[in-house]
Amino acid sequence: MDSMEINKGIAAVLIAGIAFFLFGSIGVNLVRVEPLEKSAIQVATPQAAAPAAKAAEPALPPIAPLLAKADPAAGEAYAKKACGICHSFNEGGKAIVGPNLYNVVGGPHAHMQGFDYSNAIKGKTGPWTFAALNEWLHKPSAYAPGTRMGFAGIANDQERANVIDYLRTLSPNPLPLPSPTEAPAPAAAAPAAPGATAAAPPPAAAEPPIGALLASADPARGEAATKKVGCVACHSFNEGGKAGIGPNLYGIVGAPHAHMEGFNYSAALKSHEGPWTYEELNKWLTKPAAYAPGTRMTFAGVKDPKDRADIIDYLRTLAANPQPLPAE
Repeated sequence: MDSMEINKGIAAVLIAGIAFFLFGSIGVNLVRVEPLEKSAIQVATPQAAAPAAKAAEPALPPIAPLLAKADPAAGEAYAKKACGICHSFNEGGKAIVGPNLYNVVGGPHAHMQGFDYSNAIKGKTGPWTFAALNEWLHKPSAYAPGTRMGFAGIANDQERANVIDYLRTLSPNPLPLPSPTEAPAPAAAAPAAPGATAAAPPPAAAEPPIGALLASADPARGEAATKKVGCVACHSFNEGGKAGIGPNLYGIVGAPHAHMEGFNYSAALKSHEGPWTYEELNKWLTKPAAYAPGTRMTFAGVKDPKDRADIIDYLRTLAANPQPLPAE
């Protein structure tokens, strides 16, 4: 190939390059590309919802009204089932995982000498009041953050009161129950229309007097009731019978409150002067803890007035000369 042909090839490449450069420059000036303000395709991304505010826990109800209707026997059953694996309840009992609980009500928070309490409990000043026990048993980790007690708590208000009332009885001198007048005030009623007369609340149904109930009482049913509710576990009923946990009950109707000679009655019972009348026995059997605050008797009481009348009529028969029935 001669040099002329080579020169023509080189010239053609140069001309093509120059042409490509010129046409490219012209195209850039003719067509202007402007960036989009926003994308032509919008992809929606869900926004994270704001975290809901944590609902405040409802305040605990006052403990006093709950204790007024508490059942220490039910509290004992609950405590033995739920707490007995870690605690002992008898006087002088040893610590297990947790401390012995005898005489805890009214005692200091770290009440058992020698037990290694957590700093959370040792940091609590003052005694174990009914209100403090109510908070503690509701949720121990909230009452004493850092406590070593793994128990979640007792959510049911009345069950907590039952347990507290049982713990109250674990003492030679149980603290008296607080006045039930601590109940929360009722919600305000809506204002009455002008000229309208507000309706009076219906009166609470009153129990028939004990005389009327005794007129239709059955001492045989009363004897059966004493076995059903557990009186026979603590008392004897025969003439000259020995005391058990409680005194012998022969000849009790019409006798002084501390009627059995030599029995160690509580100061709460000894402070009641006068005899065991039908009315006094009815009040006592309704709720011993309310009749004699500080009594050592843990029996919750007999709710049904007819059952109480049957028991009282049976006790009346336990005498050489039974007291006459009262007039209706």
